[in-house]
Amino acid sequence: MGLFDRKPIAAADDGGHGMQRTLGAGDLIMLAIGAVIGAGIFSSLGTAAAGEVLADGTIVRYGAGPALVLSFILLGAVCGLAALCYAELASMIPQAGSAYAYSYATLGEIVAWIVGWALILEYAVGNIAVAIGWSGYFVSLLSGFGISFPGWMTHGYWAVKASSDPAIMSLMQSAPKIAGIPILLNVPAFGIVVAITMLLLRGVKESTRANNIMVIVKLVVLTLFVVVGAQHINTANYTPFAPNGFRGIHQGAAIVFFAYIGFDAISTAGEETKNPQRNLPIGILGGLAICTLIYVIVGFVATGLVPYEQLRSSDPLARALELAGLSTASWIVAAGAVVSMSAVLLVFQYGQPRIFYAMARDGLLPRFAAKLHPKTRTPHITTIITGVAVATGSLLMNDASTYDLTNIGTLAAFAVVCIGVLVLRVREPERPRPFRVPFIWFVSIAGAASCIFVMKGLPTSAWIAFAVWMSIGLTCYFLYGYKNSVLRNPGAAREVLPPLDH
Repeated sequence: MGLFDRKPIAAADDGGHGMQRTLGAGDLIMLAIGAVIGAGIFSSLGTAAAGEVLADGTIVRYGAGPALVLSFILLGAVCGLAALCYAELASMIPQAGSAYAYSYATLGEIVAWIVGWALILEYAVGNIAVAIGWSGYFVSLLSGFGISFPGWMTHGYWAVKASSDPAIMSLMQSAPKIAGIPILLNVPAFGIVVAITMLLLRGVKESTRANNIMVIVKLVVLTLFVVVGAQHINTANYTPFAPNGFRGIHQGAAIVFFAYIGFDAISTAGEETKNPQRNLPIGILGGLAICTLIYVIVGFVATGLVPYEQLRSSDPLARALELAGLSTASWIVAAGAVVSMSAVLLVFQYGQPRIFYAMARDGLLPRFAAKLHPKTRTPHITTIITGVAVATGSLLMNDASTYDLTNIGTLAAFAVVCIGVLVLRVREPERPRPFRVPFIWFVSIAGAASCIFVMKGLPTSAWIAFAVWMSIGLTCYFLYGYKNSVLRNPGAAREVLPPLDH
């Protein structure tokens, strides 16, 4: 068996050992909004508009300025091409593994492993960044009630070490120490990940219900921001519209791409979706369209409310309202951000265990990761493992570096999916396709090329880290996955898929 052997699409049948199909098209669209409208719009929007500048004035990345709306439109087009490809493959291969499962069926095992390994950056590493961002908003919100935490309890060790802010850097000396090592822990970030993990362990229905409530709250809050902010727009703030030209628009898009990665999470629900051939394309494409429209409107209002340079903060929407003298609205938006980012955490923590589950079911990861809880029919073991890993990372890490890693891993997966749908069209043109990508040659090639183009806007450090991550992943594959693959050892399938009451 070769490295590029494909898993037959018919192998999606799990013999009755799989998850329950409980989600409809509406649930998927709400999951999309829950995942996409979150950390990107409430946190990275400011950096995308104003750029990233070090304390000594060195420009790390140029911002888009008011042309941020063009960055959003550019990303909407890029992700729209990828979403069309996702929709076709999701309707044909309604499995839990998302881009990993699609790559296995179209491009072969080694490519599937690379994509699955890249998706860990999207979900687990990305959720560390979201949890840290959530902590910042939560601490800010509590300060409005006179409740405060000592700095050493709200900043992880690596976040302090990477900071150029003198107040934060001083925590290295003022924090309590054990054996001379400063104790610097982001306790709120750790706590929210633990809470989300416990909710997910209760089951899909309970998690979906909680997500729907949080989505309604975030839409109400964003509507408030748009309605109130639009009444205080100063058109002078739109000049210059694109202060750094296309370079700023391009780099701004690369930064804020983090805002769009959530639509991929919908495809991880393939095995828990009713009538997936119909509902998965609706959820993926409908959710992306709604979220792109929201981003463009919010970006237009935010850059008109205050000069774009003033949006450079961890809470740009709340800051814009505060600088405009709208303190009450600012507080409400901060409260909404806490709820909104909780929804993002929920959906991403939902997606990662299902990718582990799919990979373990194929024998590429240890078989315990393919076990389902006998009552909730969810991958409870991998849910706990993901929760522990993300909670630990959010306790110590810095969010800035995790954004870039998440973006480059996701863009790589998107590009592979775009290529995969075209390969499958050529290899199996007669296979039934409940949803067909129109103009397949253009959409596929343009989708892959545009993903690579956005990747070029990321810093060199992200590419180096990505190369190291891939090297580690390939080592793991050849040491374990290659030898234990169910595709290569069909008799191992019974061991990987235990009975439900196991």
